Amino acid sequence: MTLNAELRVTRGTFSLDLGVTIAPGEVVALLGPNGAGKSTALRALAGLLPLDSGHITVGESTWDGADFVPAEKRPIGVVFQDYLLFAHMSALENVAFGLRARGTRRAEARAEASRWLDRVGLNGYAQAKPRSLSGGQAQRVALARALATGPSLLLLDEPLAALDASTRLQVRTELGRHLADFGGHTLLVTHDPLDAMVLADRLVILEGGRAVQSGPPAEVARQPRTDYVANLVGLNFYRGKASSTDVDLDSGGRLTIPRPVNGPVHVVFPPNAVSLHAAKPEGSPRNVWQVTVAAIEQHAHTTRVRLDGAPNVLADITTATLAELRLRPGDELWAAVKATEVHVYPV
Repeated sequence: MTLNAELRVTRGTFSLDLGVTIAPGEVVALLGPNGAGKSTALRALAGLLPLDSGHITVGESTWDGADFVPAEKRPIGVVFQDYLLFAHMSALENVAFGLRARGTRRAEARAEASRWLDRVGLNGYAQAKPRSLSGGQAQRVALARALATGPSLLLLDEPLAALDASTRLQVRTELGRHLADFGGHTLLVTHDPLDAMVLADRLVILEGGRAVQSGPPAEVARQPRTDYVANLVGLNFYRGKASSTDVDLDSGGRLTIPRPVNGPVHVVFPPNAVSLHAAKPEGSPRNVWQVTVAAIEQHAHTTRVRLDGAPNVLADITTATLAELRLRPGDELWAAVKATEVHVYPV
């Protein structure tokens, strides 16, 4: 039974108009900048925010409109960024809470909660209070609480955002394993592209209350449709008009592409495809243009250089290259990108 939702909500000057479908067992990640409408969509699906129009259906069951189902009666589980565990309850009691709220007898609820704590690797923490748990342990309790009720829809609201880097890696791996075993529908709301790429089967990119792109993670990463998506996946991204193997860019400049194309196109290439030179390079056919260093930033084991030119470009270089060129903001250089490194696709 596929979940189908048409979410139309207006709050002040902001309006959300989003269509979402989630198949059984599928994980859909909703990404977007702050204010894009991600939380509004999640609250609408949870029944915390009524729709102005649209619908939410799972198979033959309708959750909204004339047959509105309140939040407490919807078959959903929610995992929040800040866990929201009950401080006065043990881990076992927190997991059993949802079952008890749905009418399960105390002994049965506690037995099921114990099984779920075991599944998330916390069988030795049943009597622990939330304040004595690490962030990763607390998030696993929250996940067990959400899944214990057997929800049709699992809503994950920035579930890894409060974790430190090392814990996040471990919990992300564990979460992926549990989601693979979950037969219901999952919506992951996040601003972190890595969480989305690792955990989701499909991405929906939300900007200004509208979906601007959707598809499998690899497809979205390979062919971004907006500047936000390109920044998200770390690509240089341009719009332009192609004529044979040349593209005149809307932002200024011209790029040579590897195969003939005509008409409006998007052009992308990764920052590590850009080489920087003190003098104009000669040699194999490539795109070469003059640039000025605007900013230098450390990115993990590489250095990212922001360069102004026609076009502006991001370049990832090694520390050795940085030392060799002795780069400073304001320095004038030559940027080069081989035509074979440039990917082009229709608008």
